[in-house]
Amino acid sequence: MTNASEVMPAGELGEKVHRSPRLAPSPSEATIREQGSKRGCLLSGIICTNILFLVSALVSSTVFNPKGVSSIHLQGFQSALILLTTAWIVYYMGYVANEDRAVLYKDAHAGPVWLRGGLVLFGGCSLIMDVFKIANYVGYMHCESPMMVVFPAVQALFILVQTYFLWFHAKDCVQLQRNVTRCGFMLCLSTNLVVWMTTVTEESLHQTVYPDERNKTEMHSVVASEADHSNGSCKCSHTACGIFKQAYYYLYPFNIEYSLFAATMMYVMWKNVGRLMDDHAHHQHTHRLHLKGILAGPVGGIIMLVTGIATFVYYDVKVSENSDEALMLHYMINTVVVSLMSLTTLAGCVIYWLDERNHVLEKNPSRSLDVGLLLGASLGSFLICYFTVVAVIASGKTETLNALNLACSLVTILQLILQNVFIIEGLNREPFKETHASPIFSNPHALHANQEVHQRQSTRRSTVVIITAGMHMPVALGLCWKRRVLKEICVFLLLCNILLWIMPAFGARPQFNNPLGFDFYSVTTWAAVVNIGLPFSIFYRMHAVASLFEVYLTS
Repeated sequence: MTNASEVMPAGELGEKVHRSPRLAPSPSEATIREQGSKRGCLLSGIICTNILFLVSALVSSTVFNPKGVSSIHLQGFQSALILLTTAWIVYYMGYVANEDRAVLYKDAHAGPVWLRGGLVLFGGCSLIMDVFKIANYVGYMHCESPMMVVFPAVQALFILVQTYFLWFHAKDCVQLQRNVTRCGFMLCLSTNLVVWMTTVTEESLHQTVYPDERNKTEMHSVVASEADHSNGSCKCSHTACGIFKQAYYYLYPFNIEYSLFAATMMYVMWKNVGRLMDDHAHHQHTHRLHLKGILAGPVGGIIMLVTGIATFVYYDVKVSENSDEALMLHYMINTVVVSLMSLTTLAGCVIYWLDERNHVLEKNPSRSLDVGLLLGASLGSFLICYFTVVAVIASGKTETLNALNLACSLVTILQLILQNVFIIEGLNREPFKETHASPIFSNPHALHANQEVHQRQSTRRSTVVIITAGMHMPVALGLCWKRRVLKEICVFLLLCNILLWIMPAFGARPQFNNPLGFDFYSVTTWAAVVNIGLPFSIFYRMHAVASLFEVYLTS
């Protein structure tokens, strides 16, 4: 398909579009347009920051002063915000997007099908979480506020509407009502970040354990008061409350990822408001998923994934018994996985150094956002790792447990640096060009010469048809060694990052099970470091998975 830069006419994607002919803006119109764009960005940014600061204050109040601001107050505010956002999305789909000349172009790089597929997957799990929450809180309706049932119902409606909206409109470059649309997209982004913030806070309170004052080896968990009804006089009216409560806590990671996926897609749509097509055009390559011939990476990654999940299950069962053996096993498997990832990533960086592909020069909001999120989210892992390194070295506790802890932290720092370099290089390289085979006749010398030309050009896998007397015989041309090794590395790193996402997302907290951090720092300081850094670390791993998939497709 033909496009200009990364933006294409809306009709190129197959939509039935009735638009008036495009007229190039005059210099004066372009100046007015740019000034309006700046005002719209400023206004929408003010809306976003005010919403986020207000919700930050409300969330902090529910944690530190629940009598002043209860969870019911927070859920009421969130419900109103979500309903307002849902109403705007319906307004956009029903009115703005259907206006003549409203969406002239589509961003080819925004909202790829695999990203929207991930959004649907996480959204489906979030819907199940909301259903479990409703089923649990219905049992407390006789003694609790109805808002506890209303909020998950409103959130479920929001997920349905937003997922539909992003599936069909993620590529829009809106040209009408630009300032209103910018504010609307920023409202959607803010709402998703609010949901992420409150969910992460509740998850952190559920997973955080503190050392008991009488015995440092004993831990107790601190759970949000609104999620724990067993301590009060309100009793559930049916017997399944405990099952539903345990179930929806396991679905929190999917709701967290859904909110972040949606927020990033809204940001790209916000950046694309008012975006026009460039005057020069080039051929747009369609990248498809091919696994044929890729073996070592998937096999190695699956072995690491299965082994890591098995050790995580053992750790999760035994760590509640204060088992140092389970903690050491957890450190060992993490050290092995991260070390192998560092070696393979280093090999990938060397291949990029040998690669002759040019860097992408055109502007791309999706790519810029991917790089920014990758670097920003990795700061959470750096924070925890460096605090751990200082605690181990300065305390002088170098027994086996803390020696493994130190080794795991150091190797993780190295792996984060190498992986960031590898992914950023992959995202900013031009994809391998596709060339089409010229006709080949039954002359064997011509066939041999044509095959040599294709192998020297290192093109993507293609099929050459040999025309003989009354028959066609296809011959597959293989990938060059650099492309094959890059794809193997991407698949291996992708599966390993999935493993490193699963373990902390579903409850692995070695930072709290090892008393070193509490002993060296204070209880509140170490808990703050972990609860701030870990959500970003978890998001980093899932975002790395998405970025590695993109690098795989372009390799």
